[in-house]
Amino acid sequence: MIGKEVFKSMRPQQWLKNLFIFAALIFSQNIFNLPLLIKTIIAFVTFCILSGSLYILNDLRDQEEDKLHPLKSKRPLASGRLKKSQAILSFVFLSLLSFILAATFNKYFFIAALVYFFLQIAYSFRLKHIVILDVFIIAAGFFIRVVAGGLAIEVSISSWLLICTILLSLFLALSKRRHELVILESKAIKHRPILREYTPYLLDQMIAVVTASTVIAYCLYTISEETVTKFGTTKLILTVPFVLYGIFRYLYLVHQKDEGGSPEALIIKDRPLLFDIFLWIASAIFILYIKWQ
Repeated sequence: MIGKEVFKSMRPQQWLKNLFIFAALIFSQNIFNLPLLIKTIIAFVTFCILSGSLYILNDLRDQEEDKLHPLKSKRPLASGRLKKSQAILSFVFLSLLSFILAATFNKYFFIAALVYFFLQIAYSFRLKHIVILDVFIIAAGFFIRVVAGGLAIEVSISSWLLICTILLSLFLALSKRRHELVILESKAIKHRPILREYTPYLLDQMIAVVTASTVIAYCLYTISEETVTKFGTTKLILTVPFVLYGIFRYLYLVHQKDEGGSPEALIIKDRPLLFDIFLWIASAIFILYIKWQ
């Protein structure tokens, strides 16, 4: 029973974020390279365990605040189903396990895991209370995942891909803050004190900036000389409509349906968005792996 509550506290529904680790494998045209695919899967599992341990730590840190949240109050720690001592032991064990797995890769992947670990701890205890920097730290988590994916299989990552990752993750982080501010209303500040520094209008302005920047950066990536030379095709630009629809659909859900608090849950729940992401991945793989010349 305790194991079940620990597993819930690891928030497996949020492990979708760790799929960013596969970006390097796909865009290096190695998805059908079995040894590298297995390495990437192990790296994915490593970050699932690592991020899971950090979610437990975050729940320990925010236990009292989570009790005020309509959804987070149902978490094992906030609801009392998981004892504090059990959560601490689980955090220590899972953290050590993830670092043992990370050590089986090269030292650079291990360092990336360490940086992610300590950055998230700093976020939980201090950085999440610093306006604007808080969303940048969330974005940094996605950035590190992409970099770690490249380090795990020892391939270089396009600077364009990294830029797109940062902008997209900022878009998701800002949308999350907007959702919290709107849905919690007067309780928002009690749940997350940093929300007193934001307003829906300010967040909408920031979202508008990163939305436009994300689309432009991705378009430039598909037609850049580096990309065309590397993949031997200019057809990657055909995937832009899927990116546009996905962003517009997400904005619609954020503004019209008051969603966005949990991007991973939203992606699974919203079928049009999920189908669009599938089409983008499928079209990108088809274009990247078909010899056009």
